[in-house]
Amino acid sequence: MREFKQLTPYRKALEMMLNDIKEIEETEELPLDETLGRVLAEDIESPIDLPPFDRSAVDGYAVRAEDTFQAREYSPVELEVIDEITAGMESKKEVTNGKAVKLMTGNKMPKSANAVIEQEKVKKEGNKIYVLRPVAPGQNVAFKGEDVKKGEVVLKKGQILRPQDLGLLKGIGIKRITVKRKPKVGIIVTGDELIEEPDEEALNRGKILESNSVMLKGLVRQYFGEPVFYGVIPDNEELIGRAIEKAKRECDLVLITGGSAFGEKDYAHKFVKLLFHGCSNKPGRPIGYGETIFVMSGYPVAVFAQFHLYIKYALAKLAGANYKPMKVKARLKEKVPSSLGRHEFVKVYYEDGKAYPIRKKGSGIISALVGSNGYIEVPEDSEGYKEGEEVWVTLY
Repeated sequence: MREFKQLTPYRKALEMMLNDIKEIEETEELPLDETLGRVLAEDIESPIDLPPFDRSAVDGYAVRAEDTFQAREYSPVELEVIDEITAGMESKKEVTNGKAVKLMTGNKMPKSANAVIEQEKVKKEGNKIYVLRPVAPGQNVAFKGEDVKKGEVVLKKGQILRPQDLGLLKGIGIKRITVKRKPKVGIIVTGDELIEEPDEEALNRGKILESNSVMLKGLVRQYFGEPVFYGVIPDNEELIGRAIEKAKRECDLVLITGGSAFGEKDYAHKFVKLLFHGCSNKPGRPIGYGETIFVMSGYPVAVFAQFHLYIKYALAKLAGANYKPMKVKARLKEKVPSSLGRHEFVKVYYEDGKAYPIRKKGSGIISALVGSNGYIEVPEDSEGYKEGEEVWVTLY
């Protein structure tokens, strides 16, 4: 098999790919509760103040703070309770000198009240309360616009919408929003050795069950895209070429597994004008890219690594997402050796500030992926990391 004459450094390959990818312009308007995980297509300004009025932050009594300044446990201040309101109600009474209104968390502050004293900090006898300690003006009060001010940009274009984002939008009265169209991602799996259904006889003859398709579908859905599966294609040049052409016409991005090297039946790379082919990353060195098509390895671990090193960033660019991977610092529990000149993807299990490298190695060992929840990257100019060294772990 012919080898690569030269490998493109990982960072250079990533830059070339991202410079080639163009953001999708199409958008769609959807009901708020259908937009989790979608990418916001425009800035959103709040149409209201939040909260829309001064409100109590606790269950207790609305008072004039200055009426409580002399309160002590040994010398409580007596106030008259002139009204009691429950959730969603508004008191029509004004809190004048020596008066108080009983209210609940979230209630609108009565007129002239400027503080709330928690109910557990008073003693109540009939319509009187005895304040045991003073409160300051503004204490236990959430002021109008304290959370969000009317006209304020609450979410920016490119935001990947999370449950808390949707909660905020609902809280300011937004019912529908405009999001970017999901990139369509064609998935083509190639290989004579692959079967899609369990067959003991076939497995005994050296066939293997195909697993890349379901993994890639899940990864694409996880990272902003909509997968379109074009099936498992045997190592037939004509059939592979036909599948690639169809996927190119119908999708924004195409992922092809298998056929990325220079074996006798490695055909996939022949149908793509590649910007690069063969990179310094390990695993998955034979990866190639061009014309918004990735020609990838066939082994699942290599496919998984290639997705995280390249394809999730391509999808973020296509979707217009302000995406940054979640990274945490950790102490390595074992040495991680590497070789100069390769950018290595090392699977780890992260827990409580520690990173445990996964001992199972090999591009076909899927269980090693299951045992990991993140990875570290060893760049080309490093020979690895020592045990106890602090590293950045990218979480899946």
